Amino acid sequence: MTLGLWSSSVPRLLTHKGTCQLASVSQLANPPITRTYSSTRPTSPLSRPYQFHFGTSWAAKPPEKLRIHVPFSPDTTVGRWRDEMLGKWKNVTSKDAGEDFFFVAEMQNSSGVSFGVADGVGGWVDSGVDPSLFAQTLMYHAHRYSQHGWAGEPEIDPTQEYEERERVEGWELTPYKCLECAYHGVLRERLVNAGSSTACLISLNASSGVLRAANLGDSGFLIIRSSSVIYRQPAQTHFFNCPYQLTKFPPNMVPSAHFADRPNQAAQYETKLRDGDIIIAFTDGLSDNVFTPDIVAICSFVARSGGSEDVQAQMMANRIVEYAQVCMRERKKMTPFSREALREGLYYRGGKIDDVTVVTAIVRETV
Repeated sequence: MTLGLWSSSVPRLLTHKGTCQLASVSQLANPPITRTYSSTRPTSPLSRPYQFHFGTSWAAKPPEKLRIHVPFSPDTTVGRWRDEMLGKWKNVTSKDAGEDFFFVAEMQNSSGVSFGVADGVGGWVDSGVDPSLFAQTLMYHAHRYSQHGWAGEPEIDPTQEYEERERVEGWELTPYKCLECAYHGVLRERLVNAGSSTACLISLNASSGVLRAANLGDSGFLIIRSSSVIYRQPAQTHFFNCPYQLTKFPPNMVPSAHFADRPNQAAQYETKLRDGDIIIAFTDGLSDNVFTPDIVAICSFVARSGGSEDVQAQMMANRIVEYAQVCMRERKKMTPFSREALREGLYYRGGKIDDVTVVTAIVRETV
């Protein structure tokens, strides 16, 4: 999909400039009365020098006997949004993303695109909690805030009167701020009793070509330029196989410092993109099973196969997820996960069965 084709029936976000809404999803039927900033005349989209083409793919791991699966009803706000997000993409691998989830959202006035992935921590099944609910709700709120934030400074006409300029809608929303607001949205959500998740949020500025990211845990992203990786986000872990994670504890549980990380612990990154750059955001179902050179090789092969950027972006996501599924089923193959286990003095061969979600973006300069 190309920037500029996004629309959504998600309820409108009403906020003070630069602050988070103080309401849960379940309260949206009667939203609080708050001040909004809107222009007195329609704003026409400006010509942007950068365009972004997206693809996404996912595959849930095979059902487990101990898996707790109590999804949001399609009649709920998050459930309806979840189904709409999954329905935007053609995916024949899996009908749902398991305990992972993702979003892609055009930002205010087509100023850029925000996207991200989240991986619900499976250990919560031991407490009778469906790990997917936290990840889905986190991505729902990130999507909701992103639609009304700018990828950079809000574009204001300097010839307008002061009062008119003050009515420009929205504010600059960084991935870090988006993560913080989305997390507090989960904490307020009454339909999510407990859970935790890793998260990787990225914004692409359509005017400047600047990528900004905030990553917490072992989800992550990488940037490919001319068949070489120019950046890969390092994983954040407390110890082997225990990533940093945003957490919501049930009222009767004493919080643990090891598993209650905060949004301000997210690693932030910023860089200027170029024409032809490929960005790949992923959950650890990919990074635990596929080495980086193999990801680059898949993208290079798809790019040589031709087709439009939209087709290529989707094909890259599909092929990467398919290859991750092959690797995780191998019992003798060396994988990133088995290599890290050996470094910790543990014997583990083969892949790690897990949900895998991938979002790809191809950058094009239009001027």
